[in-house]
Amino acid sequence: DACLSEDMVAELTKCIRTNLDCADICATTGSILSRHTGYDANVTKAVLEACAAACKACADECEQHAGMHEHCRICAEACRRCEKACQELISSLN
Repeated sequence: DACLSEDMVAELTKCIRTNLDCADICATTGSILSRHTGYDANVTKAVLEACAAACKACADECEQHAGMHEHCRICAEACRRCEKACQELISSLN
C-alpha cells in the first residue's frame, strides 16, 4: 500500500494492481506449499509457475519506479528473490 500514499498515485495504478495480484498469488502459493498432507505435483508446479510469472511482472513494473520510490526498489528486489525461489522449486520437481 506504499504506492497509495504517493502524491502521483494515478500514475501508479498499474503498479498497484500488479502488486496486489502478486501478493494474492504469493499468499495462495504459500498456503498450498505449506500443507502437510501431501501434494499434487502438477498443481504444485502450475502454482509455482503462476507465482514466478506474477513476481516477474511485479518486479518489472516496480523497477520502472525504483528510481523515484524506495518502496518500489525494495518490492522489485523481493519479487526477484521470490521468482528465483519459485524457479528453483520447479526445477527440483522435475
